[in-house]
Amino acid sequence: MTKAIRFEKTGGSDVLQYVDVDLPPPGPGQVRVRNTAIGVNFIDTYQRTGLYKLPLPSGLGSEAAGIVEAVGEGVSRFKPGDRVGYASGFVGAYAQAANVPTARLMKLPEGISDEIAAAAMLKGMTAQYLLRRIHPVQAGETIVFHAAAGGVGQIAVQWAKHLGATIIGTTTSPSKVEQCKANGCAHVLNTHDAGWEKKVREITGGAGVPVVYDSIGKDTFLAGLDCLRPRGIMVTYGNASGPVDPFSPALLAQKGSLFVTRPILGHYTSTPEELQQTADDLFAVLASGAVKVAINHRYALKDAAKAQDELVANRTTGATILIP
Repeated sequence: MTKAIRFEKTGGSDVLQYVDVDLPPPGPGQVRVRNTAIGVNFIDTYQRTGLYKLPLPSGLGSEAAGIVEAVGEGVSRFKPGDRVGYASGFVGAYAQAANVPTARLMKLPEGISDEIAAAAMLKGMTAQYLLRRIHPVQAGETIVFHAAAGGVGQIAVQWAKHLGATIIGTTTSPSKVEQCKANGCAHVLNTHDAGWEKKVREITGGAGVPVVYDSIGKDTFLAGLDCLRPRGIMVTYGNASGPVDPFSPALLAQKGSLFVTRPILGHYTSTPEELQQTADDLFAVLASGAVKVAINHRYALKDAAKAQDELVANRTTGATILIP
C-alpha cells in the first residue's frame, strides 16, 4: 500500500482525496520510484477541473524526483538506488511511490538535489523549449514574458537574461514587481493596467518584439499580438485566465503576418534521448549558477488541495512542492 492523491470527479480542490492505494510490482518497461519531492504545476489544476481531460477515477501530478526501488522486465537503463526524475507524459506523481515508464524518466546528476529537481524539471524544461527551440533567444533581443514571477517565469527570465536578452516581464500583482526585477526583468508591466501593450511599443521604440511568451491565455492573448513586430511569434503555452477565445487566422495577417503556436512539453521531449538532452541543458544552466530556483512553498502530500488553491489564487511565487 502507498498513500496517494486521487479524484473521482472533476471540480474544485475539494475533489482531491488522500487515500491508500495498492501499487503492484512495476510492469515491463516500468520503474517503481519512491518519490522524495513532488512538483505542483498549473497543468495539475487543469486536469483536476476537467479543462484537460483524464479518464476517471485518476491520480494527479506529472512531476517528481526520487529513488528507484524496483525495475520491471526489460529495463536496463535504470537500477535500484538510482536517483531519477520525471516531469511529463505520466500522471500520478502525487503519491508516495509510483510505477513510471522508463521512457519518461531522467537521470539526476550530482549537485542537483531532489527538491530542486522536483521544483525545476517541468518548469525548467518548459523554459528550455520556449527559449532554446521555439524561438531561440539571441543576445540583444527584447522579449515579452508573462507571469515573470511565476514558476516557469522565474526560471525563464533568468535564463533569457543569461542569453543576453532584455526582458519585459509582466505580473498582475504590484507586490511581485521587485521579484520580477530581481529575476532579471529590465521592465515590468501590470497586465491589469489598460494599454499595457502600448508600453511594450514605447519600450521598443515602436518596433515591437519578436516573441511573446504567454501562459495567461484569455486575458492577455489579443493584446499580446499587438506587442509583436511583423513575422513575430506568439507562444501561448498556458491558460491561467482561461483558454484563448476563437479568432480568425486573418487577424494574424492584419497584425503583421504573425505566427501562433500552442506547444506542450511532451511534443518537445518525445523520445528518451530528447527528454534527457532537454533535462541536461536545464541541469547545466542550474549547475552554472546562472539560473536559481526558489522553492518558496512546501506542503505535505496530504495538503495538495491547499497547495493548488494557493497556486490558482496567485498567492505563490517561484516553485511549490509536496513532500510525501
